[in-house]
Amino acid sequence: MSTTTLTPTPAGTAPGTPVKVHDEGGIGFRNNLRHIGALVRRNLLQIKKDPESMFDALLMPIVFTLLFVYVFGGSVGSSMGGSRQDYLNYLIPGLMAMMGMNIAMAVGTGVNDDFRKGVMDRFRTMPIARSSVLIAKIVVELGRMMIATVILLGMGFALGMELQESVLGLLGAVALAAAFGAAVMWIFILLGLSLKTAQSVQAMGMIVMMPLQFGSSIFAPTQTMPGWLRTFTDYNPLSNLADSARGLMMGGPVAHSVLVTLGWVVVLTGVMAPLAVSRFRKKS
Repeated sequence: MSTTTLTPTPAGTAPGTPVKVHDEGGIGFRNNLRHIGALVRRNLLQIKKDPESMFDALLMPIVFTLLFVYVFGGSVGSSMGGSRQDYLNYLIPGLMAMMGMNIAMAVGTGVNDDFRKGVMDRFRTMPIARSSVLIAKIVVELGRMMIATVILLGMGFALGMELQESVLGLLGAVALAAAFGAAVMWIFILLGLSLKTAQSVQAMGMIVMMPLQFGSSIFAPTQTMPGWLRTFTDYNPLSNLADSARGLMMGGPVAHSVLVTLGWVVVLTGVMAPLAVSRFRKKS
């Protein structure tokens, strides 16, 4: 079912003159791309005016790498039968899986804040596809995620990480992490549209993220975990994404974990994207 949008009455038009109604379904693919591009530029200008909004993408990879390598790396590396250096090779691909989750939360809080300020109400009076507003948010956040990933990999190589597969494997791991990150962003957009405040979006995001991140193979192997927790990690998408990145970068079996990760991407996007767009249209 298409959604109609009224444009403001042009200047000089007599009162009571019918205003042209724009049908979102008839906007067209090229115009949608043009609208997305304009909205991406708008979001980038917001970041330029508020550079502090980049602190999480710039500092989080550095803090997490140093914290886990030098606080836990010695003991966890020894328990794995190796050293801190071996743990570094294990950790960095896992942290790539975590970047998307942490960056995605900013999408939800940003959408919620834009509604509170009335920005989204203005967008909904324009003859643009409703999905273009949300897709532009995701494009910008993917850019922030790529910056965080580059910094993370730079930290890893600076500390001595050794890439044991080809550069193509590394690029494949980055692409897979980006695809999963984009899928997760739809969840946080839906939360941002459903909850009342940005603080509640952030609180709910932390409740969701903490079990997924620490109940996974991101930070440590799962062999020593209790059986019930290992069952959870087997189905945890972050475990499969971390194992996929690890296999693509450091070697090892990847087919099963990559297929499971791609399955999660398809399911999350296919379910959450339509729900988020529908919620955006109906939100008052």
